Parts: sequence; C-alpha cells; structure tokens
Amino acid sequence: MIVINMKKYVSEFIGTFSMVFCGTGAMTINEVTGGQIGHVGIAITWGLIVMAMIYALGEISGAHFNPAVTISFAYAKKFPWKEVPKYISAQVLGALLASGILLILFPASEYLGATIPTVAIWRAFILEFLLTYFLMLVIITVSTGSKEIGVVAGMAIGSVVLLEAMFAGPITNASMNPARSIAPALMSGNLEHLWMYITAPILGAIFAVITGGYLRK
Repeated sequence: MIVINMKKYVSEFIGTFSMVFCGTGAMTINEVTGGQIGHVGIAITWGLIVMAMIYALGEISGAHFNPAVTISFAYAKKFPWKEVPKYISAQVLGALLASGILLILFPASEYLGATIPTVAIWRAFILEFLLTYFLMLVIITVSTGSKEIGVVAGMAIGSVVLLEAMFAGPITNASMNPARSIAPALMSGNLEHLWMYITAPILGAIFAVITGGYLRK
C-alpha cells in the first residue's frame, strides 16, 4: 500500500515538473530569444504537455498536477482530504524543481515564465477565476472520480488549456494553477501578485464543482 501511494505522489511530482518545465520553459526561451517561439507556440506547448501527461500518468495518480484541481476533487468528495496536503506538496516540489532548472539554464531570464497581469489586479482576478472555472468544469465532467483518464479526458482538458492560454495568455499568462505560479514567482522574485494566482484558481475550481453538482442533480 505504501508503494502504491508513493507512486501517486511521484506521478504528481513528475507530471507537474514536466508541465511547468515545458510550459514556462517555452515562455522563458521566448523571452531570452526575443520572441522566437511566439504566443501561439507557447499556448500549443501548454496544451500538448498537459494532454501528454494526462495520458502518461492519469491512471496512476489521476493527473491532477494542480492544487486547485486536487482541492476541488476533495470538496466534491471524489478525493480524500487526507491526501490533499501530500498531493499539493508533490505538485509544488515538482514545479519548484522545474523552475530551478530553468533558472540554471537561462540565468538571463527576468521572469522564468512567472504569471504577471497586464491589467488591474481585480480584472485579472476575475479572469483567472473564470479560466479555472471553465477548466475545472470540463475536468469534473470528463473525469471518473478523481481520475483524469481516457481519450476524451486528455483531449478535452489539453484543448481547454491550449484555448485559454491562447486568448488569455497576454492578459494574465493564464495560470489556472497555483503550483505553476508559485514556482517561477519564487525563483524569479516576482511575488507581488502571487496571492491572486493562488486564490482565484482555487475559488474558480470550487465554484465549477458546485455548478457541476447542480447540473447533474
């Protein structure tokens, strides 16, 4: 049983590491190369890595890779609350390692893919709330319990991430994930708006669970 549980945490660590390394890595490389990847390329990178990790690790841990998703599954009673701190710890550690490696590889980067809003903070809060709401509504609909597995789940969730990164990236960097925002913020020192990128996704995801429960009743 201990080995099985450890595999879940390692899966969340690897999945979040891969997602943050590739997603914020694309943003970092775009920054240091003067825009060689481009906004569309960054959005596609985010969507594809999320999709790939869901297919690769979904059957092991459920492929949460996101504290807001983990908390929301627990709120929906589809995931045990006692596992939440362990999942979130694995996710944040994976994200921190990814950002740490990017800092070593690209020391000239000022942001390392940090989430920094380009509009007033209250506008950014609403946008991040809604982005995570849409994402979690899809997740809670296509997943089985707390498991994000199957062809439909991977394509649907990855597509939503790509879509939201495509249109909201220039405004808030489309975080939708506290771990994804915490790591580059700590490594780059851009901490001013971090509170918003932690609270808005969690609240948006919980509201999606409430909505989904109402629609299914």
